[in-house]
Amino acid sequence: MNESQKEHFQQILHKWKKDLMEEVDRTVDHMQDDATNFPDPIDRAAQEEEFSLELRTRDRERKLLIKISKTLDNIKSDEYGYCESCGIEIGIRRLEARPTATQCIDCKTLEEIRERQSA
Repeated sequence: MNESQKEHFQQILHKWKKDLMEEVDRTVDHMQDDATNFPDPIDRAAQEEEFSLELRTRDRERKLLIKISKTLDNIKSDEYGYCESCGIEIGIRRLEARPTATQCIDCKTLEEIRERQSA
């Protein structure tokens, strides 16, 4: 992978990280502003369900932020773009679709087949 490609993926990842962090801030603000103790149990349950869904989403995004940081570290150490299972280069098209990909499409497909068989 050449330097311009690395720079391209760094820009994508930094923007993605920035967007996710802005979502976290919006969630915190939203939950602080909208936290109301409704007298009606149905209204209270609806608000709790909304907050719960929002927190689950943020938890998934938190895990994604960790992956993004690891991917940025891999770019800096010239380990980005190689499959951690077989060592071959991950295709640019796959990285464009999923910049945090750590496996080539063949290894990822095999992993998913194994997961389905064991479930």
